[in-house]
Amino acid sequence: MRTAFSVSKSVPAKVAAIVIPVAASGPIPSGVGLNRAQLAALGFEGKTSQTHTLTPATGKTAVRVLVGIGDVRDLNTSVLRNVAASAARASSRYESIATTLPGVIRGSAKTSTQAVVEGIALALHRWVALKNDKSGLVKLTSVTLVSAEKTADVQAGMLMGIATSTAVCTARDFANTPPSHLTASQFADHAVAIAKASGLEATVYNRDQLIAMGCGGLVGVNAGSTEPPRMVKLVYTPTSAKGKVVLVGKGVMYDSGGISLKPTNESHAAMKMDMSGAAAVLSTMGALRAMKVKTQVTAYLMCTDNMPSGSALKLGDVLTMRNGKTVEIHNTDAEGRLILADGLSLGAESKPDAMIDIATLTGACLAALGKRMAGVLGNNAGVIDQLKASSTRTDELLWELPLFTDYRRMLDSNVADMRNIGGPLAGATTAALFLSEFVGSTPWAHLDIAGPMDADSDSGWLNRGATAYGTRLLIDFCANFTKPAKKK
Repeated sequence: MRTAFSVSKSVPAKVAAIVIPVAASGPIPSGVGLNRAQLAALGFEGKTSQTHTLTPATGKTAVRVLVGIGDVRDLNTSVLRNVAASAARASSRYESIATTLPGVIRGSAKTSTQAVVEGIALALHRWVALKNDKSGLVKLTSVTLVSAEKTADVQAGMLMGIATSTAVCTARDFANTPPSHLTASQFADHAVAIAKASGLEATVYNRDQLIAMGCGGLVGVNAGSTEPPRMVKLVYTPTSAKGKVVLVGKGVMYDSGGISLKPTNESHAAMKMDMSGAAAVLSTMGALRAMKVKTQVTAYLMCTDNMPSGSALKLGDVLTMRNGKTVEIHNTDAEGRLILADGLSLGAESKPDAMIDIATLTGACLAALGKRMAGVLGNNAGVIDQLKASSTRTDELLWELPLFTDYRRMLDSNVADMRNIGGPLAGATTAALFLSEFVGSTPWAHLDIAGPMDADSDSGWLNRGATAYGTRLLIDFCANFTKPAKKK
């Protein structure tokens, strides 16, 4: 993240632009210099996220960038985050800005400031690592948050926003990186470096160790690849931990479909992002200490690619998973659930208070919910409710789909305990039912982010390309986690 943030009680003397929030009704802020009729003549009405740039008035050097906040009665942190994103894009040509946006919502200056920082930082983020032309990087690198009151809360919110935004930008960078530049081994190396910088315990497992551990899903999916698999275990242990959570991330660095080869189209090229779940989990872990999270969190990053070759997994093969269950392969492109199964089995062995997996898992979820929300399924209402609350706070939308157990029979196999697909219908549900076989009695939820893993264009806090969807949601979930009631 290239943007530097600071807090001040007044607008700095040397700043290129001042971002001024303007509501759709009521008094116009004094710094604008125009009345409402004059603004309307310019086409600016203060609608939510509307922007307009005013050239400097006589004797002033700073440009004024107006951003609409709409009806103040409708303002919340999700709206404010997107307003800040619009303001950032309108100001991106200037090297420095100052803004009073954190103070437009009555209530917590900390949470509103965090939302403003997230909106600005995520809107400005660009990944240009492989471009010779770096002009895609925006000029805006310095943001001053102006607040005459509650500066301590603004400072705290700024630091929280920096931590969450850095995590998202990191996860986006990983997911945007081509598979030739980010193998499972290289991703594991990055995980070790992040762990060292973030106070985490890290353990990396190679292919031989995974075989010895009985992780048949991860080893089986990797069978067709020349790149070896990696599983990374990360542990965050705060003092006086108030709960224990396990996160499991799908890290398929590139998914060709294996023998069940995907068609050659635009979606195939996006399969470098099939490790977005693992990227979100790794980046979440890297933010926990900075966010002063009191929950103990253990993560499993399940990393491999899925390739066709003479040694690749074949239809009809049977794998033995970490928990001993056998799985008949009916589609090698349903590989994500196979590697998650081993991670969930390992996570369940530690008897956590809750376990979450996150994966770009099914086209069925994309078809059902589109690209703006993820699906959530699970076996515990308390865990799902906490995820929904985090979804509301972070604007990473979730919709609950049914874990309809009658559909379990669709996974029945004649030669093994189960097969890895359930047929053409209810694919998101049958995939989750498959995963539920590996969680035991652990309170668990599954996040299917196949839809919102990427964005087609810039919109609010989302940028074109990988979104790192689920990163802020998981950070928020861990930060606010309380032990759920278990089923009787």
